[in-house]
Amino acid sequence: MMRISETVKHLIIINVIMFVGTLSVGGGTLFYDWFAMHFPKNDAFEPWQIITHMFMHGGVTHILFNMLGLWMFGTPVEQVLGSKRFLFIYFSAGLGAVALQVWFYYFQYLPNYESLIASGLTSDQIHTMLTTNKVLEGVSQSQLSQLQNIFPVFNASMVGASGCLMGILAAFGMMNPNAELMMIFLPIPIKAKYFIPGIIILDLISGITGHSFFSPSNTAFMAHVGGALTGFFIMWYWKKNQFNRNRWY
Repeated sequence: MMRISETVKHLIIINVIMFVGTLSVGGGTLFYDWFAMHFPKNDAFEPWQIITHMFMHGGVTHILFNMLGLWMFGTPVEQVLGSKRFLFIYFSAGLGAVALQVWFYYFQYLPNYESLIASGLTSDQIHTMLTTNKVLEGVSQSQLSQLQNIFPVFNASMVGASGCLMGILAAFGMMNPNAELMMIFLPIPIKAKYFIPGIIILDLISGITGHSFFSPSNTAFMAHVGGALTGFFIMWYWKKNQFNRNRWY
């Protein structure tokens, strides 16, 4: 069994502590209200959530698979790059993940919001209906349909280390392109240079279409894509500009 590296071990410990706190403090909702990443237009949004959501998880299966992946791929990446560069990729990927997901949310939100404003509703009226989930008197069927389109976005929350993990996975793939990887439910070895781009493409399709191939339908697929692309570009830059042919650190 591969020994776990120090930084990976500490990240797993922090994630587990946050998960225990989620289960034991405030009936399971208080930690989500404080630390999950909420849509910036929502009153529940706080700036620190940009970081804290990376240590939150939605259930036992969610944290189990993320921490397993962090151990499997994070340990070899840290052993090669060292803790500082590993953490740089890890948190940069997390930030890239939330940036792309929030951008995608705004891409869905703004056209409907602007149409509602043009139809005669005020920003306060829209905010009240999205916050309370109650329709004000006089709202037309067309306006109601647009409100229904943006209600899930306005009230969306993001949790999980998946974006960070996808960045680490991309870094692992660039360092070990011929390593053979397998999905649990598809035990066929596939080289990392094919496996990882394939996963990213499936996530991109899922994010655009809303159709999930493997993950739950409420997965933030664009966050996966954003994390993976961030990890890839960082490794590509380092490999091209900072590392010589025989040494990665």
